[in-house]
Amino acid sequence: MHALLPQTQCTRCGYDGCRPYAEAIAAGAADINRCPPGGETTLQRLATLTGRPVRAIDPECGTVSPPMVAVIDAARCIGCARCLPPCPVDAIVGAQRQLHVVLDDLCTGCELCIAPCPVDCITLMPRTAQAPRSPEPAAVDNLRRYDAHRARRARREAERLTLLAERKARAARPSTRGDGGAP
Repeated sequence: MHALLPQTQCTRCGYDGCRPYAEAIAAGAADINRCPPGGETTLQRLATLTGRPVRAIDPECGTVSPPMVAVIDAARCIGCARCLPPCPVDAIVGAQRQLHVVLDDLCTGCELCIAPCPVDCITLMPRTAQAPRSPEPAAVDNLRRYDAHRARRARREAERLTLLAERKARAARPSTRGDGGAP
């Protein structure tokens, strides 16, 4: 079931990515009509696999639209880097206080970069409106990049926690300056 989803990791289905949504479908906890990015094609495939009836995409999850891509307005971008962490496939590159750029051929159009932007410089546009038009990324590539993104974030968090524990341990040790610990 997971392999049938578009791997946009958009969370519009109400789950934290495509895998949790697929698991909920398999467990009977979610209907198959909660994936707007997958559209009718994904809905048909899920119906065939599960034997469930095809129903319209749940409007609570959004509407089916053509494949989209994020666009950053260069004149308004302040380089805050708040759009970088939520991008599940690392399709946005940039550095603090520098213009950020969307790698069109990697962007899944998930919309997760829009809300954190404090200056509203990120919008979505249909891929067909791009000049030149970039191809829509394949689901298998989206999943690979998402897994790499999650692994990198987990590794960074583990490193942060280790550093924090080391600092706490150093702070808890008695002073060895020989002056009794007085300032």
